[in-house]
Amino acid sequence: MIDPRLLSERRDEIAESCRRRGSDVDVDAAMAAHSEVARRQTERNEANRRRNEHQKAGKRKLEPDEREAHNNEGRRLKQAVAGLEAAVRESQEALDQSLRAIPNFIHPDVPEGGEEDFAVLRQWGEPPNFSFEPVDHLVICERLGLVDFERAAKVAGQKFAFLVSEAAVLEMALQRYALDLVRAEGYVPYSTPDLARPEIVDAMGYSPRGAETQVYSLANANLCLIGTAEIPLGGLHADTILDEADLPLRLAGISHCFRTEAGTHGRESKGLYRVHQFSKVEMFVYCRPEESEAILEELVAIEEKIFQGLEIPYRVIDVASGDLGAPAYRKIDLEAWMPGRGEGGDWGEITSASNCTDYQARRLHTRFRRAETKKNEMVHTLNGTAVACARTIVAILENHQGADGSIAIPKALQPHMGCEKIGPRASGAKPRAQ
Repeated sequence: MIDPRLLSERRDEIAESCRRRGSDVDVDAAMAAHSEVARRQTERNEANRRRNEHQKAGKRKLEPDEREAHNNEGRRLKQAVAGLEAAVRESQEALDQSLRAIPNFIHPDVPEGGEEDFAVLRQWGEPPNFSFEPVDHLVICERLGLVDFERAAKVAGQKFAFLVSEAAVLEMALQRYALDLVRAEGYVPYSTPDLARPEIVDAMGYSPRGAETQVYSLANANLCLIGTAEIPLGGLHADTILDEADLPLRLAGISHCFRTEAGTHGRESKGLYRVHQFSKVEMFVYCRPEESEAILEELVAIEEKIFQGLEIPYRVIDVASGDLGAPAYRKIDLEAWMPGRGEGGDWGEITSASNCTDYQARRLHTRFRRAETKKNEMVHTLNGTAVACARTIVAILENHQGADGSIAIPKALQPHMGCEKIGPRASGAKPRAQ
């Protein structure tokens, strides 16, 4: 949520941000709602002033008929104040609804356009040059018996998966590998709840309801399954005033993630690339406003370090304005090369890092006390993927496949895997768990 005081001060900038995002928001209606709140607050304050004066006048000695008239006027003034208090609450709710529809500002360097209009900032590594015809991760998983989609569909439905044998170990190895790296950078691990209240989900900028929601809601409880550990880590300090000396506060959330993936179909979404449930390690930072742009660079640098260690070619992209989520001021993605994606291989999103400035903090009422001024200010919040296990498994299997059908384990993962490769299997052989 943006600061409502900025509606008039930066009206044109807000409207331009909405236009660049392709967001059809009536900024002038929000300005009118803000003015209405101010008008009703003035009326309420004036009514309270009259009531206070009336109460002071009642302290002097009054004749019986004067006392009765005074009491009647007191009751009338009390009812008037109560009515105006209700009117203020009503107008404030209308303003909040208007503000929730307005996305964050956009960093001036963000490219304009839609999903395909990103800017490539840099690339690391080259797509592998195989001496054989590579296959996609679905074929690899079938040959090595690493994933069971069919029986998972019987248990939970389509786009769920059992990770089997070495794939299950690989998922845990990726989490531990990522945790070791982020802890060395000062990030404190948190194993988070997989559930959150709808008001926390909404405050973080995710819509918990509606046809387009990506959020699972529980029918028998006022709770939602989280789509990312960003949600509980953001809610961790809701309604809190942090000490400036504790900032930046660096956290690493370990969680399952649940997404409905409504409206996502097609070849690019096959297999493990887009599933309803996966495990992830997510970095989350609370910081002072003047630190947030540097922290975004820090998050991306850590993500790059993680994927360089996994020996996976990637490119870094500056996401275009029309592809930003509402809370993001700027979003930088890593896209890994995936040989089995599309015809002949393609890039696929593997991490995201976003600077959300004070957009989430304002909704969550998360502030810090500035030591110099002793005033409370909104913190800035940022998030970045350390590792999203399902897609990272896709990238490892496809980039590190061998001609004999085996998968080479990157050296950085070998201590956590306890092996140097997966397979090859004898023809028709499956892991014992099968």
